[in-house]
Amino acid sequence: MGIPSNHKAILLATFIAFGGFLFGYDIGVISGCLIMPDFIERFGTVDGSGTAVLSPGRQSIITSLLSAGTFVGALAQAFTSDRFGRRGSILIWSGIFTVGTAVQTGTVHSIVQITIGRFIAGLGVGALSAIVPLYNGETAPKAMRGMLLVLYQLQIIIGIFISYIIDLGTHHINGSASWRIPVGLQMLWGLILLSGIFFLPESPRHLLGTGREAEARRVVAELNSLPEDDPLVLDTIEEFEYGIRMENEGGKATWTECFSQRNLLWKRTINGMMLQFIQQLNGQNFYYYYGDTFFKSAGTELDAYSIQAILGGVSVVGTVPALYLIEAWGRRKSLLTGAIMEAVCALIAGLVGHFMLAAPDTPLDQLTPRNKQGGDVLIAFAVLHVFSFSVFWGPTPWVYLGESFPLRVRPKAIALGSATNWLWNFLLSFFAPRIANDIGPLILLIFFGMLVFGYVYVYFFIPETKGLSLEEVDEMYRSGVKPWNSAGWRPSEKHIHDKADTATEVREVREKDEISA
Repeated sequence: MGIPSNHKAILLATFIAFGGFLFGYDIGVISGCLIMPDFIERFGTVDGSGTAVLSPGRQSIITSLLSAGTFVGALAQAFTSDRFGRRGSILIWSGIFTVGTAVQTGTVHSIVQITIGRFIAGLGVGALSAIVPLYNGETAPKAMRGMLLVLYQLQIIIGIFISYIIDLGTHHINGSASWRIPVGLQMLWGLILLSGIFFLPESPRHLLGTGREAEARRVVAELNSLPEDDPLVLDTIEEFEYGIRMENEGGKATWTECFSQRNLLWKRTINGMMLQFIQQLNGQNFYYYYGDTFFKSAGTELDAYSIQAILGGVSVVGTVPALYLIEAWGRRKSLLTGAIMEAVCALIAGLVGHFMLAAPDTPLDQLTPRNKQGGDVLIAFAVLHVFSFSVFWGPTPWVYLGESFPLRVRPKAIALGSATNWLWNFLLSFFAPRIANDIGPLILLIFFGMLVFGYVYVYFFIPETKGLSLEEVDEMYRSGVKPWNSAGWRPSEKHIHDKADTATEVREVREKDEISA
């Protein structure tokens, strides 16, 4: 038996996670464009004094149309992932994203055109947000699956950070180049992902599920840097075939099966959707989208672009330890710790911001020492909030989503989770500026309440999936183990023997087929 190497699997997962970079970059880049003078003149309206302004309503439409597209794309990819495979689906949606960014970049004055472009780009981003954890969950070795799925979140955060840096560098340019350059660069990112057509393999689980065993064996061998006849490759194929055989007993999967009693799929689907829902209402996206406006009320002398760059840098730094903690601590401990840390930050920042900050648009020379102290505290806890999210709640829900479902319903169940994420992303980006305009920093108390709810939900309903194969996750749910006891759960011997017996049957059938051929 050869010694497997995971180098190729890691490189492949890193490349596929670039889909997260597209997602993050698009989130970040628009927040900077919204306050660029040329962008405001082109897509805003003229007020009574003759000055161009971009009203909160127009900001909401431009920002939220991407999220509306992502909701549709996240659901639509379930059809393409099954019909065209994971690889083909990645290429299709990368192309759609690239078309959407081209439409945005070519806009002259029409707010309709730029919002349509953002919707089209959103279709690609939403689809990729579901396909990336689906693909990595099916190709990554189980001992490294959590870390490789965290790469997706790391790429999202790096995308946000890079967009902030580019906005910082171009906002001084006179004319449309100030926003066309950062927006247009997204076409390059889409083309990079499209280049995967030359080397991306198909998911071996999908290949087996569609009867292409020889191709699946070749992919597994390639990902582990082993010959196709190596015992480890054959054992891996047999394990996949066992899982697929068990999963396919009920015939073709439907959307309603995601909520069926079979293997407690209803519970797993709801858990995946709830984690995405709670993640969006952690409060961090509020800082990403509107942090520059929010921090100005804190009296900072930094410009909006510098504030965004600082938040982006903090997010990148925070996601790096998540690569280790996701496997060292596991999923439950990461989520519970993150909920506590973020809740404390949201509570303090919200109360301090409400009671100590000056009214919006107060000149800097009229700020009192109390106002400035309040601003310093608010910014400090906002940064700590973003950092805590990046370590815990940023990556972990995506990891859980990518490793919780059997093959037959995985594209649909992940689509439902991703669509939930994007639905609440849309609602947050659309309504948050209006709510913040009415109640100011007290909006953070809404996020505080959601984080408390998140802690309770994770404790009572989210089991630990660290170190389990996708097939063993099935058995854990069937076993009825309580989530708070799940960290110590191990697959039963009966499950192992049953799998061995079925694997033997699979091997015997294959050998007979080879002899008859």
